[in-house]
Amino acid sequence: MNYLKISFSIFAFFYFQINFAQTDSTSVEESNIQNYTPSKLLEKGKWDVKWFNNLYSENKFESNGSITGKPRENYFSSSVEIFTGITNNKKINIGFIIDYRSNTFGDQRTISVFNFENKIGKSRSGFAHFAPSVKVSPFNSLPNFSIQTSLYIPLFKEESNINGYLAEKSYIFQNRFFYDYTFSGNKFQLFSELNSRLFFGEKGKGYANNSLELTPGLFLSYFATNKFTILGFVQQELLIDLGNKYSKNYTALGFGSKYQITKTINIEALYSKFVRGNDTGLGQSFNFGLRAIF
Repeated sequence: MNYLKISFSIFAFFYFQINFAQTDSTSVEESNIQNYTPSKLLEKGKWDVKWFNNLYSENKFESNGSITGKPRENYFSSSVEIFTGITNNKKINIGFIIDYRSNTFGDQRTISVFNFENKIGKSRSGFAHFAPSVKVSPFNSLPNFSIQTSLYIPLFKEESNINGYLAEKSYIFQNRFFYDYTFSGNKFQLFSELNSRLFFGEKGKGYANNSLELTPGLFLSYFATNKFTILGFVQQELLIDLGNKYSKNYTALGFGSKYQITKTINIEALYSKFVRGNDTGLGQSFNFGLRAIF
């Protein structure tokens, strides 16, 4: 199925949700960006649909402390996450994640990824992984702590082909640990995440096979209103060698904002800069997301 058709369908879904919420004048609007952080689980029967897009572009590479220029490469990832609550006590959510990739090479413009093409040596696009997922809140004493576990199943045959690289040709076991703390006055909120990904696969058949990736992050949000927040964050990634003889790490700094459009829909935009690294590309990323909770 053409990715542009899928994108249009997602837009149509969110458009319907926005208009439905706007016509429901009897309801009192609440702020999901405050009430439903990634640490919080859904009530039974409630749905969370998120469409998140990341565009990363790099034209530098760091190796052994030396930074060199390189032809620009661009990597676009678009994912849809759908979760629902299945317990009355908000202890377990189930769902799935599916992601699509579009990459371009050879010093093309950053926005070239939106052509969604497959050309020899220039571009590669397609669905990457499907991931059944479960999210749990294990401790009654820590309602703001949760764990999301997913198994990413590859949907393509070759990690790299004559067109170029698409995504990790691995089964990926992912655990994301979430915790948030809201300070007195409800104006500032500290959110923390530890994302771990274990890559399975035959040795030598994928650059990340037989490795462990750890990505801790800290996000500080300021709520100018209950519907609008600005935030700053720092993330560190470590790819640890478990037998594939390859490792890397980087540090990224960023900022962004979220806005509650209606009772159902919120929008977010983020920017990050990769400020340092070891055996990795250095660039910047642009992120945009829509989320509906109903």
